[in-house]
Amino acid sequence: MTAVDDRGMTRFFEEFEPPEGIKIELLRGEVVMMAAPDLVHNRIVTAVQDQIPPQRWERLQTTDLDIANEASEPVPDLLVLEPGVAPDSGRLLPSSLVTLVVEVVSKTSVDRDYGVKRSIYAAGGVPAYLIIDPVMAHCVLLTEPVGVGEEADYRAQRVTKFGAPLPLESLDVELDTTDFGTYKAVRPHRYP
Repeated sequence: MTAVDDRGMTRFFEEFEPPEGIKIELLRGEVVMMAAPDLVHNRIVTAVQDQIPPQRWERLQTTDLDIANEASEPVPDLLVLEPGVAPDSGRLLPSSLVTLVVEVVSKTSVDRDYGVKRSIYAAGGVPAYLIIDPVMAHCVLLTEPVGVGEEADYRAQRVTKFGAPLPLESLDVELDTTDFGTYKAVRPHRYP
């Protein structure tokens, strides 16, 4: 895609109003639309947010993330940043301001969460990316982003099963994953 096409897609994306209950993201030039998430998903997002102290961290749900040099505007389930660093208003939050991004895997987002978003968040320099997977009943914490574009990735990975404590060193928080729910009757996938 050329630079002109990227700007045109971004402009279209900014002006597009999805139907109620539909979430849209721009991922490397592709517009992805998803139905509203499952209750398991929403309860996990709330449980994580509630464990991150609001006195020390700003916690935002479904905020569009601006990734420099990418035709991408992902909308993480939760992002965490230091208080006072975000602009007062606006639709896009620069990825350089974010300390942690959280994605809860849905029944249809496995490949995006483990694949393209992993690369996009690493390319954006997001220091920590937490994938919470109710299909496999585990969390994957990715840290130490390196690289650019589609070759970007995280050097460090820690997998924690639901029920075990999950240290988030970048926030100085330990998540209790005991009450994270799982999807019923969903076939396991191949990701860690």
